Amino acid sequence: MRPTYTPGILPHRDDEINDIASVMVPALRGETPSNILIYGKTGTGKTAVTKFVGKQLLKKGKETGKYVNFIYINCEIVDTQYRILQNIANHLINDWSERIPFTGWPTDEVYTKLIRMIDKKGGVTVIILDEVDKIKGDESLYSLSRINNDLEKAKVSIVGISNDLKFTEFLDPRVKSSLGEENIIFPPYDAGELQDILKQRVEIALKPDSIDEDVIPLCSALAAQEHGDARRALDLLRISAELAERSENPRISKRFVRLAQNKIEIDRILEVVRTLPAQSKTILLAILLQEKQNKKAGSAGAITTGEVYEVYKNLCKKIRTNSLTQRRVADLISELDMLGIINARVISKGRYGRTRDINISSSSDEIMAVLKEDDAFKELSNYKIRGQTRII
Repeated sequence: MRPTYTPGILPHRDDEINDIASVMVPALRGETPSNILIYGKTGTGKTAVTKFVGKQLLKKGKETGKYVNFIYINCEIVDTQYRILQNIANHLINDWSERIPFTGWPTDEVYTKLIRMIDKKGGVTVIILDEVDKIKGDESLYSLSRINNDLEKAKVSIVGISNDLKFTEFLDPRVKSSLGEENIIFPPYDAGELQDILKQRVEIALKPDSIDEDVIPLCSALAAQEHGDARRALDLLRISAELAERSENPRISKRFVRLAQNKIEIDRILEVVRTLPAQSKTILLAILLQEKQNKKAGSAGAITTGEVYEVYKNLCKKIRTNSLTQRRVADLISELDMLGIINARVISKGRYGRTRDINISSSSDEIMAVLKEDDAFKELSNYKIRGQTRII
């Protein structure tokens, strides 16, 4: 039920499989396949279909005696020219003593060694660049899109996968023309298609009669609301099963799906908090401390921007960092609201102007625990607001 698993059959993706396969099939004749750009929203099966076609291509290549190599690179992790070329080259090197180091070589030298390795292997090498829009700069794509000009015996085809339909608009025109020879768009799944996907995985992953009839339709409906994301549907089902197992319940019910939905949302928010800049974390900590103070004082009212700003300034003094203006802090509060970490509702105070009523949208304790992972905020979280002057 995890995204890394590629099933033997991919429901409702026959057309896309055939489209990619028809472009790749010249590799089995020793010819150069066209480069492909694959677009589609998250969870529409782009990576699974591409890996599936790649496995079939390798299998057919062995049967027919044609050398075909298939290399997968996740550009969200490997995102620079040096690292991409180094990863591709190391896929082709069997002897660990010859592998290219993580850093230290001139990029030109890495590229030259890669050319030698691909020519030595011969045949056709298909390079999959997943999350291709995450690559920094155009140099990587430019060198890879023109790599066939430098090869003598072998051939290379590039397959780029992206969630961003517009990412090519920002590419160098030379890269755009040579890379996007074929474009394939994956449509989102509807609720019925998601049900078929989940039923297939349930047969493999779960014991018979361990799931209520209404669980799969509910997971499918919830995921279909979010652009037909199969990954979301599978995550809901997997976490529902894990929660049922932990509670020693023999069956997965709708109740576990609702609990899983809540857990996924909280986990997403916590991951966002983890990656916030220092100033945004300081503002968020100020909101948490003010909320704690209000509860202690028996005040049920929401927190205002002015209260947050006073606490924020004192926190900045404690960590000896420059504080932002109140206007900039208000902007960052709006960003936290947009990310779903807080709820900030603008209200009018008449002739006294406008402010925001701020509430934490998730568990304050869990958000505080994430902030404490940073040593500076771990110490700050122990300070208390005293009196109306709100001195930390």
